[in-house]
Amino acid sequence: MTLDFSLIPTVLDAGHAGLAGLSVILLALYLGKKGKTIEVEKVVEKPVEKIVEVEKVVEVEKVVEVEKVVEKIVEVEPQVKTTSPDSALQLIALLQQEARFIDFAQEDLTGFQDAEIGAAARVIHEGSQKVLKEYFSLSPIRNEDEESRITLPEGFDSQAVRLSGNVVGQAPFTGTLLHRGWKVDNVNLPKIADSHNTAIVAPAEVEL
Repeated sequence: MTLDFSLIPTVLDAGHAGLAGLSVILLALYLGKKGKTIEVEKVVEKPVEKIVEVEKVVEVEKVVEVEKVVEKIVEVEPQVKTTSPDSALQLIALLQQEARFIDFAQEDLTGFQDAEIGAAARVIHEGSQKVLKEYFSLSPIRNEDEESRITLPEGFDSQAVRLSGNVVGQAPFTGTLLHRGWKVDNVNLPKIADSHNTAIVAPAEVEL
């Protein structure tokens, strides 16, 4: 390609005139802005120490102390009273004296008739009743009529009332009174001399 700079147009048409004017305007704008300071915002990243409060959950170990209760079971043996046999021997002696009780109990009744036994029982009954009335004060434990229905409350005296039959659960109990029971309110046995041998409940008898 060959350029011929001699071919310069002598007449300026409208198109070239417009181009020339636009070139001048652009050049003026360029020159006008060249001397001005262009502010450019520069973003500088500066580390900033930021305090962030973080709630820290501290797990607290729950310690449960278990108190050990040691039950100490102490078995207490029931106290057994030791009594002198003198009173029992004295009572037997009185029953023998008044009712011929030992004679009757020791007798073999096989060969006796019922009528004979009945006659002997009457003597024993009268003599035993005399001893009981003279030396003991007796009263019934229950005042209700026998064969009547009674109710035993909670905490009743199990020594004074004996349960029988189908005993299940806890008091109160309701049942039929089979026997009123007896209790001794007072004992008035005769005094015994120190020289008296209570083991002799019935002395041998010799008639001269």
